[in-house]
Amino acid sequence: MAGFIQVIEVQTSRFDELQALTDAYREQAAAGNKARRSTVTEDRDRPGTYLNIVEFDSYESAMQNSQRPETAQFAEQLAKLCDAPPTFRNLDVRLVTEMP
Repeated sequence: MAGFIQVIEVQTSRFDELQALTDAYREQAAAGNKARRSTVTEDRDRPGTYLNIVEFDSYESAMQNSQRPETAQFAEQLAKLCDAPPTFRNLDVRLVTEMP
C-alpha cells in the first residue's frame, strides 16, 4: 500500500483558536484539498503539544496541497498561534497492518 503521511507538531497555549482556524481552513479548502484524513492528537506527556497526522495518497499530492494559496495562508496563521515553530515530519508509508 502506497501513501504519504505528514505529521505536524505544534506547541500552543491557544488550542481553541487553533482548532477554530483549522475548522475554517477545512471548510474553505474542502473542494481542492488533497488530504484524505486528518487526526489531531494531544500528547499526554507534554501538555500543550499537539500532533496533526495528515494522510495523503502520495507525496506528490501532499506537495500539490502545500502549494495551494489556502494552505500557505493557513500555515502562516497557524504559526502565529504557536508558542514555538511547528515541526513537520514527512513520512512515506511502507506498510499498513489492520488488526482484527
